[in-house]
Amino acid sequence: MTSSNLHLHHSQVDQAWIDYNGHMRDAFYGLVFSEAIDAFMDAVGIDQSYRQHTGGTIFTVEDHKFYVDECKLGDELVVESRILDHDAKRWHLGQVLKRAQDGAVVCVCESMLLHVVQSPRQATKTAPMPDEIQAKVAAFECSAEQLEQLSWRSGKIGIRRKG
Repeated sequence: MTSSNLHLHHSQVDQAWIDYNGHMRDAFYGLVFSEAIDAFMDAVGIDQSYRQHTGGTIFTVEDHKFYVDECKLGDELVVESRILDHDAKRWHLGQVLKRAQDGAVVCVCESMLLHVVQSPRQATKTAPMPDEIQAKVAAFECSAEQLEQLSWRSGKIGIRRKG
């Protein structure tokens, strides 16, 4: 599901995700964000068919999470994913995890993701994404004005550009 430059992914807190305090374990925030990345990959065309036919996929290079509130058993969750920056091989993805019931932000995550091509006969290598996928990724990019409004940004992850 998309709305403007926002991709949405829905999930629900499972009993197996709950710790001894009755809250969602921190590891499962990562699982929810990872599932949202998978859904985003599908939305831009890096789906199962693409992976099978090209060997291309996305690897997470780095991520930063900021825990704001807690999740409890049964909470309905929604992850908003948006592109903060990108080039032919990389995405700087921003994600906000909210409780659907009240819209409260519970966690935010920034990730640097890298497009690679895997081959059974050769080592995995970075590679540019096809133009049609780059265009779909660009459709999810934040404007400069939107970036200024994202107060939760770490500012520590970014695409390094030469010269």
